[in-house]
Amino acid sequence: MAGGGIRQIFQDITVRLLVSIAVSTVGSLQFGLHLAELNAPQDVITCKKRSIAARLTTWVTSTHPTAAAAAPSDWLPECIPMNEAAFATISSVFTLGGLIGALCAGPLSSKRGRLLAMRATAAFYILGALIETLAGNVFVMALGRLLSGVGAGASTVIVPLYISEIAPPKERGLFGAMTQISINVGILVTQTLGYFLSYGMAWRWILGSGVMFAAVQGAGLLVVPESPAWLAAHGQAAKARRILQGIRGDKFDIKEEVEGWAEDGEADGETQGLLASEEAAVAQAPASSQRLEHLGFFEVVKDPNSRPAIVAVIGVMFAQQLCGINSIIMYSVSLLADLLPISSALLTILISLVNLGTTIACSPLPDRLGRKTCLLLSIVGQGTTALILALSIVFGAKILSAVAVLGFVGFFAVGLGPVPFILASELVGQEAVGATQSWSLGANYVATFLVAQFFPIINKALNSALGGHGWVYFIFTALAAGSAVFVYWTVPETKGKKDVDEVWGRTRRVD
Repeated sequence: MAGGGIRQIFQDITVRLLVSIAVSTVGSLQFGLHLAELNAPQDVITCKKRSIAARLTTWVTSTHPTAAAAAPSDWLPECIPMNEAAFATISSVFTLGGLIGALCAGPLSSKRGRLLAMRATAAFYILGALIETLAGNVFVMALGRLLSGVGAGASTVIVPLYISEIAPPKERGLFGAMTQISINVGILVTQTLGYFLSYGMAWRWILGSGVMFAAVQGAGLLVVPESPAWLAAHGQAAKARRILQGIRGDKFDIKEEVEGWAEDGEADGETQGLLASEEAAVAQAPASSQRLEHLGFFEVVKDPNSRPAIVAVIGVMFAQQLCGINSIIMYSVSLLADLLPISSALLTILISLVNLGTTIACSPLPDRLGRKTCLLLSIVGQGTTALILALSIVFGAKILSAVAVLGFVGFFAVGLGPVPFILASELVGQEAVGATQSWSLGANYVATFLVAQFFPIINKALNSALGGHGWVYFIFTALAAGSAVFVYWTVPETKGKKDVDEVWGRTRRVD
């Protein structure tokens, strides 16, 4: 079975498919890039240190004298003085931009197409990263982070949607994991750059790397095709079939895949259902099918069929963030400095490698063990390692602290990383998927903002009040315990369920 499955996957893959997925996932890669870009150089940017690794800086400046020669100018200072609250604001404003981008991306991609929407994200990424790189004060850097966040938020909506619409139906789960994997690649890239460039003014090259990635994405989007499913839903079925055939290959039989597509000028109910965020009404559906009415943002809350799903997806998204993963992704270098047996910047690269490796290794688990099982394993694992991390830091067990950090990140990839993003499409019918996804992503960015904004402030307050470090992870332990109870009681298992009625144990839908 394994050998046959692998052979089938390779038969379904074409160069055009790979190029399209690679170009589109550069958008989600930049989400990870910007999410973690301030982690390593935090103390350098805020003028607390001239370098996070004195030995490394000495080697760089001795082997590359020009690196030491760069001097700050009147309009481009070497660093930007700010306290913890100001830095937290700069970090968290990225998530506010993400919320704006996520809410605007759906309507834009529905009306104007996935391709135009992805090009818009590339433009926001370029502008945001350029402003960040050249920022001379807190306000300008916050503005750049906000614009980068808009691009990132839009990418989290458009990239998974585009991939699901161009990937072969039997491999959608596999290719769908590429979004999360590319985010982790972006985190690894920026953490590695941070280890080598967190000194003097070199930290600006870390932020400037976002311009280069966005430019590559923008160029790539000139050659990738529009989503065939979107074209078919907008009266261009013939063009959609040509593009799909090109993506699948000349020898691939696409008849089954395009069976529900109407002729040019028509859009059938099934295709509209697949395009979850589509706002246009179904036009000229076959007489045997019923008109599919999409529920709006507030309508899904009022609908008794979809309301439990809204509660579940919001709760799971809050659990994803409140278990504390972004305390490590965004603040680990400054947080763990002098508390661990190795350089915190070097450990952060190792953390990113563990995050990437476990995400790839664990990607089949939700299909094998079930979504709910993976969520509970992930939450319990993160809560346990958060407790171990808190105790090891408080009592000075440095090696145990390093192991606990790696375990903390590893358990995130088991369930809390990938599962929340697929629940929205499995807990409701097609008429409510778009609105449910909006609630889900909105909750994600609100929760991320809360952690990004208040974690460093609460961490400093607890350390000052109680003495020492690590006390904040007791809070994450308690939040994980509460999250486990919530998931156990409110989130149903969706693995192997043929429809939402079976997921929720209903015998008939309530009209």
